[in-house]
Amino acid sequence: MSLFPEAAAAVSPRIPFEAWQQAELDTVESALSAWVPGSAPAGLGQAMRYGVLDGGKRLRPLLVLAAAQAAAGHREAALRAACAVELIHAYSLIHDDMPCMDDDILRRGKPTVHVQFGEAQAMLAGDAMQALAFEVLTPDTGVPPVLQAKLCSLLARSAGHAGMAGGQAIDLASVGVPLNEQALRDMHHRKTGALLQASVLMGAACGGVDAGAWQALSEYGDAVGLAFQVVDDILDVTQASETLGKTAGKDMDNNKPTYVSILGLPAARAHAEELRHKAHAALARSGLANVERLRVLADKVVERDC
Repeated sequence: MSLFPEAAAAVSPRIPFEAWQQAELDTVESALSAWVPGSAPAGLGQAMRYGVLDGGKRLRPLLVLAAAQAAAGHREAALRAACAVELIHAYSLIHDDMPCMDDDILRRGKPTVHVQFGEAQAMLAGDAMQALAFEVLTPDTGVPPVLQAKLCSLLARSAGHAGMAGGQAIDLASVGVPLNEQALRDMHHRKTGALLQASVLMGAACGGVDAGAWQALSEYGDAVGLAFQVVDDILDVTQASETLGKTAGKDMDNNKPTYVSILGLPAARAHAEELRHKAHAALARSGLANVERLRVLADKVVERDC
């Protein structure tokens, strides 16, 4: 579980965003490849690696690393947090795609894990990845124990009954049920937003920020998390499966409430822009100097087409 030296160096804040992004994506991919064990028994490692490597936007790790840089944070802790949050996200997608939940056959442009490896192996791969996330956060050396505890606390609360899992439960219970905007917002704050907000706060926790900056980054993460879901709902009805890398129109086909079904497409797009402005305003209130990468990430969330 030791961190290889080339992954420990932070990418300079002076390089352009796209170069920073690619360098960090490469670092995260290398770390995940090193930490997700292909040797896990009975083909489990193969299913785990299939579910998390070589795909995805890696937005959550990028938010961790950008927030850690803004907070002048502990680099190894930030990289471990970035990988841990991606493991939680990937495990949730594996389970979300299974027949007992959303029953999907396409994810990140390839067959879903249960299609490729079977339902039992997919369930176990997700379980193992959830546990591995906390193993990655708690090395024997290199990260202070008090910081390990803080990162584990933030991740656990965002992924559990009050966060992602609770939001998924509401989602499954809401099929065919009319929801108002407030109820929809609460569901998505838990299901999608909590883990995105936690990504920002885990990065901030790796450094030293005062209470005002912490609150501002929390508000930024909340706005970005909700914007991500609003745009997801928009793309579900405006893009093809080939572009999205997952089945388009799934929510409509399953009679699930979305921001488009409740607000309409023009109002949903306007809401995404409003959330972008809220995210930018929160960064301006943070008092932190090096927040440009967080600002660009908020823009990319709203402007993405897949």
